[in-house]
Amino acid sequence: MSRVSMAFRCFFGLLFGGSLPSKAAAYLPEEARAALPERAQSEGDGEAADAELVADAAEEARKAEEARKAEEARKAEEAARKAEEAARKAEEAARKSAAQASARKSASLAEQHTEGALALLALLQREGRLVDFLQESLDDYDDGDIGASVRDIHRGLRKVITEYLSVEPVMPGEEDDDVSVPKGFDPGEVRLIGEVSGEPPFRGVLRHHGWRVIETKLPQLSEGVDRHVLAPAEVEVS
Repeated sequence: MSRVSMAFRCFFGLLFGGSLPSKAAAYLPEEARAALPERAQSEGDGEAADAELVADAAEEARKAEEARKAEEARKAEEAARKAEEAARKAEEAARKSAAQASARKSASLAEQHTEGALALLALLQREGRLVDFLQESLDDYDDGDIGASVRDIHRGLRKVITEYLSVEPVMPGEEDDDVSVPKGFDPGEVRLIGEVSGEPPFRGVLRHHGWRVIETKLPQLSEGVDRHVLAPAEVEVS
């Protein structure tokens, strides 16, 4: 409200009503307000009380809004914490599952390798009685007797190799041939012996050409068979 408007309202209020407007009375000192008629004072006090109520309501609304925002922030933080915990548990479960799968695969491969080796040994026993030969002491036999026995064993073992495996020399050539070992050779294929120094390529004498399996034709393993039994016991019933 402008000062001119307030002045006019005060003038006409005093002229016709004998009292000041309540808004104008609110600006008077305490002693001057006390001298005003009771109606003007009560109107001023009522408006002041209303203003105080409005201020209190605004403060309560502000506090409620702050509380609401704080609760929303707390819930968002709690949701983020739970999501992070769930992700951590899922990652841990995935790692555990992968480790278990890897362990099962390793165990399965090891079991397959063991069964394959036992199956091959069983073939060598069946055709050449290899285990019998190796388990028997040769100290009580002369060289002539051993030579005759070895001939049959050799025949049976060779049969297994030729029927179930295809092999070839790792390094071509005959024993005592001069050979060269190139740079970048595979130590699993060529083993250097003698005085080895420096870097490849190496020159040397071929002492053994090695063997490499290029194809396997082992029979299909049957289920429910104990591979640890290389040869069954034989009982002649009379």
